[in-house]
Amino acid sequence: MSRVGKNPVPIPEGVEVTIDGAAVSVSGKLGRLEATIAPEVSAALDNGQVSVTPLGESKRARQMWGLTRSVINNMVVGVSQGFLKNLQIEGVGYRAAVEGRTLTLDLGYSHRVRYPIPDGIEITCERPTAIRVAGSDRQAVGQVAAEIRAFRKPEPYKGKGIRYVGEYVRRKEGKKK
Repeated sequence: MSRVGKNPVPIPEGVEVTIDGAAVSVSGKLGRLEATIAPEVSAALDNGQVSVTPLGESKRARQMWGLTRSVINNMVVGVSQGFLKNLQIEGVGYRAAVEGRTLTLDLGYSHRVRYPIPDGIEITCERPTAIRVAGSDRQAVGQVAAEIRAFRKPEPYKGKGIRYVGEYVRRKEGKKK
């Protein structure tokens, strides 16, 4: 029995959920998200909650049960509150700026790194060393934040690079003289 899947997904006010066979669409104040659920599970809408049930006792059905419930919950939270990832830049001369729909990064390379901001994602820079990635799709927000971090991962000797706020970077000792 799935400990995640057995819990129903509560639907807050201002969020509308539509289930049409294997297609689930959720719309709210921050937009509209759609997903297709696996054929091994079914979703039902009853008295302000979405409940997911497996259609069999196979291992795949049990795996998809909790996953589908989590995906639907992330969609509901995404259109009502949204998701946020904060990145910080460490290093002398490293900075970020948003120009239109492009994020421009100076990361110590011989050139500037330009990252086109995808649709549905909002990137802001309050300071030149802070990047804020926000959106309603949890997967897309995490993917964009990971792609930005990958341009210059934090290195272990001086700690320079792009890291998540609160991320611990294990430091190494330099070579001995």
